[in-house]
Amino acid sequence: MMSTTTMTTTTMRITTATTMTRQTRHARATHRASASACASTSSDANVATWFSSGDTRPVILYDGVCNLCNGGVNFAIDMDAKESGSVRFAALQSDVGRALLRNCGRSADDISSIVFVVSPTQAYVKSEAVLRIAEYMKPPLPTLGGIGLMFPTPLGDFVYDLVADNRYNILGVRDECRLGRDDEFKDRFLY
Repeated sequence: MMSTTTMTTTTMRITTATTMTRQTRHARATHRASASACASTSSDANVATWFSSGDTRPVILYDGVCNLCNGGVNFAIDMDAKESGSVRFAALQSDVGRALLRNCGRSADDISSIVFVVSPTQAYVKSEAVLRIAEYMKPPLPTLGGIGLMFPTPLGDFVYDLVADNRYNILGVRDECRLGRDDEFKDRFLY
């Protein structure tokens, strides 16, 4: 049997750990939310139209000449939770990709990271983009993405950067972007 002092000490440790966990989650959520906002004023009037007229699916901006990134697009198409497609795609190098990058406060020439544009005013980059995309995929990816979001963003971004910095060495590059080559998925790609 535990003594009253031992039980009190154990209860205090659990309460303290629970409080610290809540504070850590809140701090991470606050950090993640503040890092995700796009510029609300866009010099490209077309940005709002890509999320209007009934099609509000988020857009994955990917490096169109990277074989690893194109493999990621193929994986996302295969694993999409909706047969009609829950997400759309645009190459970072395309006019649409460049406009969405500018809208999110990034350089139009920045192809250093995947960008997941959820709305004209909200986007995620690097590891957070990958984890947020998982929410739109078939199980078990949403659960794994949720678990991944519990880890500190700098840790996820460190791993992401290791892969991203070597992506051309891992699987090479293409001479052209994938855009316009698949009629079956034509409505999923923005040009």
